[in-house]
Amino acid sequence: MKKAISKKKIISGLACALLFSIGVNAQKAAFEIDKDLLLVQLDCKTDIDDLHTAAGFATLLNHPDYKDLNYLAVAGTYGIQEGLYVPPNELMPMVFGENWLDADKEWKASVDKVVTKALKIIENGGSIWVAEAGQSDFTSEWVKELSRKDISIKTRESVHVVQHSDWNESVTKTVKLMYTKTVTDYHKIADGNEVGNGTPGLKSDGKVDWESKLNDEHLTKVWNTAIRLGNQYNGKDGRCLNESVDEGGLDFSDLSEVCYILKGLSHKVCK
Repeated sequence: MKKAISKKKIISGLACALLFSIGVNAQKAAFEIDKDLLLVQLDCKTDIDDLHTAAGFATLLNHPDYKDLNYLAVAGTYGIQEGLYVPPNELMPMVFGENWLDADKEWKASVDKVVTKALKIIENGGSIWVAEAGQSDFTSEWVKELSRKDISIKTRESVHVVQHSDWNESVTKTVKLMYTKTVTDYHKIADGNEVGNGTPGLKSDGKVDWESKLNDEHLTKVWNTAIRLGNQYNGKDGRCLNESVDEGGLDFSDLSEVCYILKGLSHKVCK
């Protein structure tokens, strides 16, 4: 597992939008909250960190400055890695209501629904921003279908993909990774599991007193559910053992891509 950050820093991330305030190199394009779509794709295989990431995203969505954020979450966007799936189906509707798709059970239908939504966004002058909290296999398929539906779309201008993990790239089918890198505006950022590299490093090295930092009954329920499910599946039946979580910590490092995408809005959050 990757190097973990201190308890103090992870608490700061939960308490006051460290989720959003990261210093990485500025991208050419910037997320526009009034017209763009944030697509959060969670592979959920075989690490349980996406459960914590979903809870972290719920924390972000709770902030009033993000009440108008146009987003869609997709679970099960895994690649060619071996190992068992980590079922997030109890957590996802709790966090996202009906605003999520289950690519594990309905891959093709999920691709089609993303394409339909993406077409409307692009037709209205917006862009799609993909927080690739997993592999790019799913992205490559919906982008290819998007191009087939409307050959006039310039996907390198309209689709922005953000990836933080070398491992995620290594377990994406090679041809699909190359396609995604070629036809989209692909951003490879530093690994969110690490510290001192410009990402928030949203991963703790021990138990975090997060309960005292949340004064919200729903978010407390979300985090309790994410942690319970994470403990239930962590390292079980050959799944990846997340050592930080096994020691009682939190790991929502896959939220790093969301932080990168929304960083231009961070001045509204922490003053």
